[in-house]
Amino acid sequence: MRKAKNELLQFLAGLAMLVAGLFILSQKVMVYSGFFGYGWRIGGFHMGNGLVMVPFIIGIVWMFATEGSFPSKIFTAAGVFLIVVAIIMTTNISLVHMTLYEWVVILVLIFGGAGLLARVLFASGGEEKRERSIQEQRLDETDRKVRAIEEELERIRKEQ
Repeated sequence: MRKAKNELLQFLAGLAMLVAGLFILSQKVMVYSGFFGYGWRIGGFHMGNGLVMVPFIIGIVWMFATEGSFPSKIFTAAGVFLIVVAIIMTTNISLVHMTLYEWVVILVLIFGGAGLLARVLFASGGEEKRERSIQEQRLDETDRKVRAIEEELERIRKEQ
């Protein structure tokens, strides 16, 4: 008999490894933004980040002037979207100095934990399917034997 796998234990271990790896990685990452100091280039045109606010301001004025018309709401939403895009584009993410050992531990925790979670969550249940098919075959054989015995009993009754 095979040793039963404890899927709950594997799931919890994978989750703990993944969370620990992501926590350690988050402690080793520096995030900084230069939203008001930088800007971005579109083609040959340099656009300061302050200009990103202009469509939003126009949308707000338009919304109040036209009592909340649908096009003004779309324009305002587009302005908010541009602001979010500008913030994301000017955000810099970098890793702090760490040893190779620390980096390998982080990667093993993250991807090992994700692998354990994937094994539990996306398991095809192959063993269970095989066991069910074996049980179905046994039931079919038993069914055939029972039918053969019933037919034989029926034949014997008719002869008497």
